[in-house]
Amino acid sequence: MTETVLLVGGGGREHAIARAVADDCALYACASNRNPGIRRLADGFETIDETDAAAVADYATDVGADIAVIGPESALAAGVADALDEAGVYAFGPRAEEARLETDKAYQREFMDENAIPGCPDYAVFDDIEAACEYIDDYDGDLAVKPVGLTGGKGVKVIGDQVTGEEAKAYLRDSDYERVVLEERLVGEEFTVQAFVANGELRTTPAVQDHKRAYEGDEGPNTGGMGSYTATGLSLPFMAEGDYDDAVDVLEAVVDALPDYKGVLYGQFMLTDAGPKVVEFNARFGDPEAMNTLPVLETPFLDVLTAARDGETLPELAFSGEATVCKYAVPDGYPTDPDAGAKVAVDEESVGDALLYYASVDEREDGLYTTTSRSFAVVGRGDSIAAAEAQAEDALAAAGDRVRIRHDIGTADLVERRIEHMAELRE
Repeated sequence: MTETVLLVGGGGREHAIARAVADDCALYACASNRNPGIRRLADGFETIDETDAAAVADYATDVGADIAVIGPESALAAGVADALDEAGVYAFGPRAEEARLETDKAYQREFMDENAIPGCPDYAVFDDIEAACEYIDDYDGDLAVKPVGLTGGKGVKVIGDQVTGEEAKAYLRDSDYERVVLEERLVGEEFTVQAFVANGELRTTPAVQDHKRAYEGDEGPNTGGMGSYTATGLSLPFMAEGDYDDAVDVLEAVVDALPDYKGVLYGQFMLTDAGPKVVEFNARFGDPEAMNTLPVLETPFLDVLTAARDGETLPELAFSGEATVCKYAVPDGYPTDPDAGAKVAVDEESVGDALLYYASVDEREDGLYTTTSRSFAVVGRGDSIAAAEAQAEDALAAAGDRVRIRHDIGTADLVERRIEHMAELRE
């Protein structure tokens, strides 16, 4: 029997999910924007706000969906998984209460404390902005300033890196945040491990390093992610033996504490001189990290989804052993003043052997237009990071005008800087 799968969301992450399942099922999709890559793969596409839980559930039942995969965190926060489960459609994504692991940073740290989850940094939660400012003045060291709710990867300010203490206090006073988390600044190299979770067990995927800063050389404001890379194995070149396993131990502890959790559990870690510490958890695939891991997953993703739904043991995961490099094309001015509504042309023929993933573009009758977020990405694959980077760079002829790219992602110089940084920290 052919499974019918509903995909919720219209970004690059969701295009990667669509490509991973489309050949094995009847695929339907809904999102607030018309992603041309998803639309071409789907048997049906409906324009629906991803946070409208009732409308998503109605569409799922209308198309006879057996399984739904939820891409964006905003949909999880809005209870889309709850509505789908209640409508009799298995949602591969946590319910809103469990998604608080991502959507409420205060809950996240308190959950780690209460359940003795390894890797939790020192932190404090504040309901009073002035009290938070006093804590900044009194703290002996640098702090990360985190709004409690979702900010699309762009709300965190790190004292001693991005801002001064005075600038951090001004940022808080000028904001409308009701609660904030202040935690010790973690120094090291960030990496992510994503896991498929269901029925009390998990299966992990290769480590990824994302690049948040807007400009080459790790300069500029934070973004949703300008690109990312993986190596040929599970680990990354700057990681020591055991670092990957230590990160997996953290994810396993989370699943032990949340035995009913289902979907993707994303652990973002800072590799410090004392080992991995938790920067944050996400309750869904990363974007761009999904575009690194799903193309090299040889186990059919649909097999993971059906095993999760049917209460079976999740399949062991097999990967191709290729390295990947993902580079995003973003609107001019992104992230502070993006050139939204600009018409862009993408030369799909020039991509070659790389993969092209459409993200936050809007397909209209006369072409593609930018939104306020990232436009599209290319992913190169190869037998080394260098080979994957070269393939991605060659594919960027597809970018056209009115977009900007970080060309240094995955280059030998940038990877070597990561290796040298960790070597210095561990001396």
